[in-house]
Amino acid sequence: MSVSRRVIGSEQVEKASRGGRRYIEVPPGGIVTVQARETAERLDVALRDGPLDRPQTPETDGAAALYRVLYRRSSKWMAPKPPAGRNPLRFRRIAIIGAGGVGGNIAHLAAARDAAGEIVIVDVVPGLAESIALDLNHSSGATRSKCAVSGSADPSASADADVVVVTAGRARSPGMSRADLLAVNRRTIRALGEKIRAASPGAVVIVVSNPLDEMTAEMLWATEFPRERVMGMAGTLDSARFRAELAHAARVGIDEVEAMVIGSHGGEMTPLVSLARIRGMPLDRFLDGEQISGCVERTISAGAKVVELRRTASASIAPAHAALELLDHMRGARVGPVPATVHLRGEFGIEGVPLGVPCLLGPKGLAEVAELTIDASERAKLKSASEAVRARIGS
Repeated sequence: MSVSRRVIGSEQVEKASRGGRRYIEVPPGGIVTVQARETAERLDVALRDGPLDRPQTPETDGAAALYRVLYRRSSKWMAPKPPAGRNPLRFRRIAIIGAGGVGGNIAHLAAARDAAGEIVIVDVVPGLAESIALDLNHSSGATRSKCAVSGSADPSASADADVVVVTAGRARSPGMSRADLLAVNRRTIRALGEKIRAASPGAVVIVVSNPLDEMTAEMLWATEFPRERVMGMAGTLDSARFRAELAHAARVGIDEVEAMVIGSHGGEMTPLVSLARIRGMPLDRFLDGEQISGCVERTISAGAKVVELRRTASASIAPAHAALELLDHMRGARVGPVPATVHLRGEFGIEGVPLGVPCLLGPKGLAEVAELTIDASERAKLKSASEAVRARIGS
């Protein structure tokens, strides 16, 4: 009598990665295809020979489940916890180029979360990166983080990094648009890209410098890396601002709001109203059209408002948290689609331009663009944003 054997293909590996699983059990006699092994290596999903020991299944909290179903509009409604990955990996080395407000805060957050064995901060200002590194190492006495932090004015100190986060470049000043920064920061990004290509040829690069979409394109060209390993941080920041605005307008907890912003980082961004949810329900169950439009407008102008108030600098805390969100998705601490700026190859009907879209990330960068279903007006705005970015980058 023949015994059927389970065949594990690349589809099962991709599904496991999207669900935050770090391994797949291969049953006795199971067959793993060549494509599945290649996909597992790319997404950092381990293939383990079974049978494996099973952890005990926790009991379901029926009371909490009942509250979520019956009291969505009530103050008693309990928001479900956001999906978290299992056994997130720890990067070997993260390099942060630029020790300004954003770079320093990213280093602080990543070190406190023990996201890497080592963090290297680089800045051209003598002593700045070193001082921040020393400060963070002192803080480990309180946080008990095992992450070692070093600083240098020499870019070669960041060599052989797993991830390079680029925050270098001039920040906006009052009255200056992101587009105004293009000529100013283009040379900086091109020079850094060439150095990253030589020093860390296997790294994933996360661009934070503005104008974000255009600087992501410059970094992609300068490094000559595949598109999977060059992305921009924008949608995570814009989405955070959108969620904050919706929570404030609806007078609910921020954990009760789910919303995403895609498109260009600036006036052409597209808050996805059609997919946004408060307590699991569409926005119009809590907010009227005028309130929703106000949230959208304040989200789009949020960055400029911070610049207007601070006068001499732009936002630094929220962008740092947004960058850390991408790092967490890459290492598996968070799962599911997250907006990031990547070079599109036909996704959403857009070709050859970097734009913020929902992405599934892994340790080696972009795993897949998640083409969520959005309404026609949002798709039209996304297309319009792509043409505006294309005109600015000249391709």
